[in-house]
Parts: sequence; structure tokens; C-alpha cells
Amino acid sequence: MGVSSKALAALLLLLGLVWFGTLGTRALIHPDEGRYASLALEMARSGDWVTPRLNGLPYFEKPALQYWIGALAFLGFGVSEFSARLWPGLAGFLTVMLVGFTARRLWGRETGIRALAVAASMTWIELNSHFLTLDAGLTLFLTLALCAVLLANAGPPQARRRWIWLAWAAMGGAVLSKGLVGIVIPGAVLVLVSLWRRDAALWRGMHWLSGAMIFLAITAPWFVLVSLRNPGFSEFFFIHEHFARYLSDVHNREGAWWYYLPLLLIGMLPWTSALPWLFRPGGGGSAPIAPRHLLLVWCAFILLFFSASSSKLPSYILPMFPALSLGVAMAMRDASAEALRRHLLLPAVLWGLAALASTQSARFASITAPPEVLAPLASGLRSGAALVLAGCAFAWWCLGRRRVTAAVLGLAVTHALAVVLLLQAHNGYGQLKSAATLAAALPPSITPDTPVFAVRDYDQTLPFYLRRNVVLVDYEDEFALGQRREPDKWIPTLDEFVARWQAAPRAAAYMGAATWVELHRRGLPMRIVFHDPRRVVVVKP
Repeated sequence: MGVSSKALAALLLLLGLVWFGTLGTRALIHPDEGRYASLALEMARSGDWVTPRLNGLPYFEKPALQYWIGALAFLGFGVSEFSARLWPGLAGFLTVMLVGFTARRLWGRETGIRALAVAASMTWIELNSHFLTLDAGLTLFLTLALCAVLLANAGPPQARRRWIWLAWAAMGGAVLSKGLVGIVIPGAVLVLVSLWRRDAALWRGMHWLSGAMIFLAITAPWFVLVSLRNPGFSEFFFIHEHFARYLSDVHNREGAWWYYLPLLLIGMLPWTSALPWLFRPGGGGSAPIAPRHLLLVWCAFILLFFSASSSKLPSYILPMFPALSLGVAMAMRDASAEALRRHLLLPAVLWGLAALASTQSARFASITAPPEVLAPLASGLRSGAALVLAGCAFAWWCLGRRRVTAAVLGLAVTHALAVVLLLQAHNGYGQLKSAATLAAALPPSITPDTPVFAVRDYDQTLPFYLRRNVVLVDYEDEFALGQRREPDKWIPTLDEFVARWQAAPRAAAYMGAATWVELHRRGLPMRIVFHDPRRVVVVKP
């Protein structure tokens, strides 16, 4: 017996309430969340929708689509953590819906429901939809391109052109989200599938001329405008931020060749043990190219492409997880209830072991992770484990009665709620990597005209929580290009800062503990208004 429409609508409503209701309940953390929130906030305040600015300085590392959407969210809903995370939250939610829709069109209603449930509860999709990075938006557009090609390949010829046009538009959105990777991934997969199958049908059916026109109509206007207003943009964006980032360790984000393998296994939970299912034969139906082949190549290329890169971050492989969800749901159609029962053992064991380990959280305490921060995390982990174990028990019971879809939904709902509990429990730890608390300590001591300095250190969330930019002192990092273009907006040396501080009637500064010690020894007049083991905030007495 399948799931009724009313029950499905109720579960979707619950998913939406939990998904969006928790976006604004945690402080933004350094670095990515603060960086992209500050970029969008600066765009909303300045009204300049062409040249992105980070802390008031030109910033060209990524395209502008996410900044536009973030700025619109701030203008429409006010400045808050919810508005800052609205786009990745919405992008992740739409990705889940898209996975369910595609599976339903390809394999029927029950498989569509299961695919949606798998995607919504897959750890990496849910986590990355609740943190402010560029990868959720990129993943939405790449998934749309993948699903459009799948549907074009499986549908009637008269509908194929519209799906392919949609795929081209989606690639345009992906490029505006994160750059050339938005077309490199789909393009490479297209070539590899054609070579693997020795069949150019997919290649020939891409409507290259009209598709390229759609792609350029979406991407070209911003790239042309920003290049005209900012000489040197093209070289920095395409050479430094693409080829140098991929081929060298210029951004100091190295990782071993196996860096993404543990993230893949953890990120697939609670469906990790279904990974081998993607290699089972079948799943082609009457389509000229089997969806399984396209999904396999998609996942393999993304994993290998980013594993070979000299610059690695955990969220880079996010675009493969919607494809994994489709593959798991597709293979699940042929799995017996007994086989599905066996696959419940892995999430039950892993969550059970995590709950046991959480009882020893005090052993992991340190200056940067004090016991009062670890205790809520441990409690959230135990609560999450209890939910998942209950979900596994319910799924076991349902499978004994051959109610596969109900079993999938039961495990998916409890696992999704468990991840939400962990996210909420993480906020205490996140506060250690956020300027929310220290920014709240400053307003009584400063006025809107008081300069605020970031001395030899910088927290990306500081401009967001202060609702103003800060003056960088002896700090470059990703600001180097902007500082060269507008050198009057920062202070290159500590000596210049000392002179500026002594001359100012009022001033405030953010710095690391070691810098505070150095300035204190130099006799600089400072009054501490906030401090923790890493950071000090001072004002001029």
C-alpha cells in the first residue's frame, strides 16, 4: 500500500517548517558564512549590483548571483541570519523537490517519493543547505541540468528541445553561481558518457546553437559589465581563481587524495550502505542512454575532479549527492524487503557508536572547545541517535510488512530531524567562530562615526554583526587585490595603526590575544570590552 496524498502533503509541510524554521536560529560562523553575508549586505546597502565588495573592498573571487539573491533577501526580509541563509536553504529545498520530481517522471510515484525522502535526509545535502556557502546554489543548478538531460533523454522527441534548453539555462545559473565549474562538470560528463557508450546520441541532441545563445544571454551581461568597470577582472577571475586555485596550493586548502572519501561515506548517511547499488545493471528502461550510466559518470567525475584539485573544501563534492539520491531510489525498486532490512544496520550502528562516544565528551575539551560547548553537542548527538534508532526500528517493522515507502519515509524523517538537532547543538561551538557576541559588546562604547579596526586578524562575520565595515590593519589574505586598487581603505603596518589610534578621539579594535599583548607592552591606551581565548575587543579609553 502506498502513501496517501494527504500523508505526503503533511510530511512535505513538516519538512518545509523544519527546513526553513531553523535557518535563522544559529549565529553565522567564520569564514564562509560571514564572507557571503557581508558581500550581499554591502550590495544591498550600496545599490551597486555589478561590483561585489567585501568589507568595502572590491572582491572578484566568485560571480555575483548569490550576492544578488542575498541582497534581495536582506531588502525584503530585513538583515538577519534567516535572510543570510535563505538562498542556500531554498536552493537545497528545491534540489530535494527536483530529485523527487525527476524520479517520479522517470520511474513512477512511489520511486519519486522515495527519492525525495532519500535526498531530504541525506546528511550532506541537509547540512550544506543550512550553512551559507555557494555550493547549495551551484548544486541546485547543476542538478537541474542533470535532471533536464535525464528527462530529455527519456521523454518524447517533441519535448526534448525544451528540456535541453532548460539544461543550458541551468548551466548558465551554475556559472553565475560559482564560475566555470558550472559548465566544466556537465560538459565533461557529456563527453565521458558518449565515449563510454561509444554513442554520440546525447552529444548530437544538445541543440548547440540555440542552447549556447541561452547560456550566453544569462551569463554574458554581468561578466561584460564587471570587466568594463573593473580592468583586470578577467585575468584575476579566470586565471587566479580558476586555474591557479585548481592547479596549485595558492589558497592553502590542500588535502590528501582520499580527502573526500570519508565525507562521501558520512555525507550519504543514512543511505551509505546503498552506495554499491549504483553499480547494479539496469535502470535504463526504454531510454537511449541508461540513467544509471549518466548518474554513475556524474558522481565519479565530481569525486575524481575535486580529489585531483590542489584546493579542497568539504562542500565541493555536494553536487554529486542529488545524483546519489536518484541512483539509490532507482536501485531500491529492485531491492527486496530483506535486503533493505540489512541496510538499516549501518546507520543504527554508527549512530549508536556516536552516542556512546558522546558520553566521553569531556575528554575532548580544550581551550578552543571548552566543556560548556561540548556538552550541548554531546547531548544533541545522543538525542539524534535516539531518533535514528527509533526510525530504524520503525523501518524494520514496516519492511516486515512489505511497506517499503513507509519504511523509507520513517527513516528519512527521523534522520532529518536528528541532523537538525545536531545543527542546533552546534550553535554553542559556532559562537566561538562568530562575531555575534563580541559585536554585541561594542555599541555602548562607540558611535556611528567611531572607526573600528581589525588588527592583524579578521573575522568574516564582524562587518555583518556590526552592520558596518572595519579598517584592516596589517592584514591582506583575500583582500590583496582590493587593497591594491583602493589603498586608502586599509592600514599596511602596525606603526601606522598606533599613530592613527592615538590621534583618534574615539576608536575600537578587534585583534588576536598575541597582538593585544604586543600593543599593551607598547603602552597603547586600550580598555577591553570583550575577550575569549582567541580574540580581544578594545576601545580607546
